Amino acid sequence: MTSFLSDVIKDLKEKHQDLSKLTIILPSKRAGDFFRKELMSMIDETLFSPFIYSIEEFVTQLSKLQPITNLELLFEFYEVYKAITPQDEIEPLDQVSGWAQLLLNDFNEVDRFLVEPDSIFNYLSAIKELNHWSMEDNQTDSVKRYMAFWKRLALYYTQLQSNLKNQQKGYQGLIYREAVNHLDDFIAKHNNEHIVFIGFNALNKAEETIFETLLNENIASVYWDIDETFLNNPLHDAGLFTRQYKDAWNYYERFPFHWASSNYSKPKNINVVGAPKQIGQVKYLSNLLSQLSQNNTLKNTAVVLGDETLLLPILNAIPEDIRQLNITMGLPISKIPLSDLFELLFKIHKASKEQYYYKDVINLFSNPFIRLLINTDKALNNIQDNNIAYLSYSKLEQLFPEDDSSVLNLLLSSWNNNPRQAIDNCIELIWLLKQSLDSEKEKNNIELEYLFRFYKLFNELKRLSEANEYLESIKSLQSLYRELIQSESLDFKGNPFDGLQIMGMLETRVLDFETVIITSVNEGILPSGKSGNSFIPFDVKLQNFLPTYKEKDAIYTYHFYRLLQRAKNVFIIYNTEADVLNGGEKSRFIRQLDIESIHQINQSIAAPILKSSADTLKVIEKSPEIVEDLKALAQKGFSPSALTNYVRNPIDFYHEKLLGIKRYEEVEETLASNTLGNIIHKTLEDLYLPIKGKTLEVEALKAMYPKIDSLVVKHFKVEYKQGDFTKGKNLIIFEIAKRYVENFISKEIEFIKAGNTIEILGLEESVETLINIPNLNFPVKLKGIVDRIDRCNGVIRVIDYKTGKVEQSKVEVIDWDALTTDYTKYSKSFQVLTYALMLSNEDKISLPVEGGIISFKNLKSGLLKFAKKDKPGAYANKDTAISQDTLDNFQKELQALILEIFDPKIPFKEKEL
Repeated sequence: MTSFLSDVIKDLKEKHQDLSKLTIILPSKRAGDFFRKELMSMIDETLFSPFIYSIEEFVTQLSKLQPITNLELLFEFYEVYKAITPQDEIEPLDQVSGWAQLLLNDFNEVDRFLVEPDSIFNYLSAIKELNHWSMEDNQTDSVKRYMAFWKRLALYYTQLQSNLKNQQKGYQGLIYREAVNHLDDFIAKHNNEHIVFIGFNALNKAEETIFETLLNENIASVYWDIDETFLNNPLHDAGLFTRQYKDAWNYYERFPFHWASSNYSKPKNINVVGAPKQIGQVKYLSNLLSQLSQNNTLKNTAVVLGDETLLLPILNAIPEDIRQLNITMGLPISKIPLSDLFELLFKIHKASKEQYYYKDVINLFSNPFIRLLINTDKALNNIQDNNIAYLSYSKLEQLFPEDDSSVLNLLLSSWNNNPRQAIDNCIELIWLLKQSLDSEKEKNNIELEYLFRFYKLFNELKRLSEANEYLESIKSLQSLYRELIQSESLDFKGNPFDGLQIMGMLETRVLDFETVIITSVNEGILPSGKSGNSFIPFDVKLQNFLPTYKEKDAIYTYHFYRLLQRAKNVFIIYNTEADVLNGGEKSRFIRQLDIESIHQINQSIAAPILKSSADTLKVIEKSPEIVEDLKALAQKGFSPSALTNYVRNPIDFYHEKLLGIKRYEEVEETLASNTLGNIIHKTLEDLYLPIKGKTLEVEALKAMYPKIDSLVVKHFKVEYKQGDFTKGKNLIIFEIAKRYVENFISKEIEFIKAGNTIEILGLEESVETLINIPNLNFPVKLKGIVDRIDRCNGVIRVIDYKTGKVEQSKVEVIDWDALTTDYTKYSKSFQVLTYALMLSNEDKISLPVEGGIISFKNLKSGLLKFAKKDKPGAYANKDTAISQDTLDNFQKELQALILEIFDPKIPFKEKEL
């Protein structure tokens, strides 16, 4: 393959005897590096290199201004804004910065395209007056301020330019405008030199003026990189700009046009591949690179990212056998993990509250960079164990040892809403992290690069904040920080000529590759479509020859087709899943390739290789070690809830009881239902304990009412620990807990007044018993806590409290065989019968008895009694007595369940829930 640059150098050698006297201007610095490399490979004698500049460097030299950073420009604009805007209309920097970026972009375009500023700004102001009926007599203050803003745009523009010129600085557009103004001086001083412009396409008006003027003065020449297929087709956007220059410039009436090549029509292997979502594209690309690596064809291969956010996923998916890699684009520092740490610090301190929200604290101390400085596990466990939703700084000091006080102070002591203090703290934090990384045996080079990049960023913020008083709060600092990390990047270093090349679309200018892989070729990405925010309306842009989305699309069309011109193998990958936010259907470029019919297009859909296998449920075989653990568990005792947990899902039983894996419990911001249940249980126990062994009397029950509030508060503090229940949802739940207890006591009083008698026999009774299971040579212990045992109208009742809603049908048994298999239907009956069995075995009750559930959400139904039914339905015969016969039937099922648990041939098998 003969590259464009090699063709240009060959022609330059033929036309110019001494190449060292030439000045070469290329679209980018990277293009200059490749030009220099190509020149070295094509010359036979020693010579001085010609002067090689990017177009930005060349124009900067012409303008005699120094480029200003985006952040410096924002501060300069804000100074102008404050000087011109009436005092009562001035907004803080963080509010101005959003729209100021748009306005500065418009200033940049106006200058790059040499538009007369007064005409366009007066035009804009007149349009706004028409849109808002400014001639009306009764204008609101907001309309007046709005119209005054548009009239001030020209003043902002003029004053900003004046201030920057006085400092010999400029943004890109101003530099271009000034370069045009200094053209005559440049020509006078360099009329004996020759300048060569190479590989350009879409020129702004300033560039066009520079090119055409130097060409007409016969001190410059231009080499266009265009194919005759596009140049000769008046409808093809890839040649739009080049055709305009060829037809409009007087220079081409006297001199030939260089060049229109004929490479595009040569045979090519073009593959269009659809892949689902970004991850599908990345996976396909990884497999493709692996194949190319095996064929040793990566040396002249480029991966061009239509969507540059794919960079990190692609880097993680590069096959291990690809050792040489060059990345042209930078990694946005907003994608670096360290950026999240500072964003979180700004979020915490922006609020300036006396207490910190626990999730923010946990996120901060869970950050891997912070864990390099202090051990946070103990503090985080303390927060969760004590249910602390909000923490003061003094409370945090108690959670950490004194040795960590300096780091804690740096992170969480108040920044006093002072941006300078915030910046200093962030810089000090970076230094501490650097020292920690330096002390490790293995150097963490990538993390150190991250730290250095953020060190530069915060030092720039510090310099500007010291020079200006515009950063008034942490909020304004956070706003600037967010804008900076979006625009700044971490540049990769490496040999630009070896191995696989990964680059963005604009970095491919003047470069040619045999194999080209382009990702994300979707509408809204390539091309980007009708995107781009601006204060200048579309029709005003047309009137003043400013670029619109149409020109932007034409630029991307050129770059796309230029990549294909000299390539032999092309892989075009697009996302098959249309997404209006991240790119729609496949690009019009793909459809255009089809319609042209110049090349045979191989189209396919990439899909992951799936092994057809049904979803399998987890199965854990019972090894001898597991059986021994079960025996140890049997010795400690099975609770009814543990056994019903096995019925519900044996795998959960295995995880919880044998492996000791507990569910992760976060801080309860809102009181959990099980915690509410514990509070009600404990409150009722305290209320009824003084009358245990006595018959309930109405007066004794009424005497409980005044005690309810203090007891609920007491148990809230015990169960909810340091959680706050004085406001919000927790206050509502607190009132609900009191209401549940009050309603329960009221129900008891109503029951007694109706002529019934209740004697309290036991409260929260802890009971355990040993049962002998046939075929097991060891006893099995059952244990549990019975909420209440009483004697009602002479009948002993075994009662379990439930704060949730329970219906009568959930405590009725029809099919004994289903008692240990159907958790949903029979778990409540199982618990009641287990309690009755344990109490009976220990001679704490005499059969027959009654048992059941009191549901606080179904209190009107009273005690939901356990019952045996002969058939389903309302007309079935019910027997509510728990007799010896009932317990025998239950014990038969219980023994079968326990035998199943201990049977080594029956594994723990997951159930579909």
